Amino acid sequence: MDYIAALFPPTVMAIAFIGVIVTMVKSQGGANKYKEDAAVDAAFAARAKAEPGAGETRD
Repeated sequence: MDYIAALFPPTVMAIAFIGVIVTMVKSQGGANKYKEDAAVDAAFAARAKAEPGAGETRD
């Protein structure tokens, strides 16, 4: 019976980890992808506006 008690917590954690990974994979792409891409594009645009000369190279 001790081996069941020893294996139960790692088994539960492995199942939870698999569930998290499956959820992450399912949430990628589709309609969510466009929202994520738009958010990243907006963040890049805001950063480029805030940093003058961000696209210039220095010699």
